[in-house]
Amino acid sequence: MSKFEHDLQQQLDSLSQEKQPQRDLWKGIELSLEADRKEVTESGFHGKHVALAASVALVAMVSWFTLKPFSPDSQDTLNGQTLVQALSNQHEQQMDALLVKFEGQPAVTQNWKQQLQELDSAANAIKAALEEDPDNTALLKMLQNVYQQQMMLVERVHAPKWQQI
Repeated sequence: MSKFEHDLQQQLDSLSQEKQPQRDLWKGIELSLEADRKEVTESGFHGKHVALAASVALVAMVSWFTLKPFSPDSQDTLNGQTLVQALSNQHEQQMDALLVKFEGQPAVTQNWKQQLQELDSAANAIKAALEEDPDNTALLKMLQNVYQQQMMLVERVHAPKWQQI
């Protein structure tokens, strides 16, 4: 062991094993928990709940579509394009709500809108593929995944976890 390493080890050994915070952290934790409860109560949904609801809605619509018996004379049969349009409309409403929620809050990164546009381009590519194969459940899941990534991006850029306490 070199002299530097030996000196470093001695200094490390001499440090106190316990580090006490400079102030009481429980007050901040309690305020954060109360703010989260208040936000959930006021909005009715938290971002994770919105994503979960969207997932459940997609699975229900895909299941209903795939399990519903085909009847050529039925006018209410949900086709793939109608499902894609419904999914897109739902996502647009959720994104609008998120953007309004975080309006005026500074973003932690400057290029988040570019990232959002890249995800939007991916969604458009998936929609174009769905025009060719509208009943492809893998493509529908990919579209839903891109939509969830967009929502998580907006949430993380405006309310990162390290700022919540």
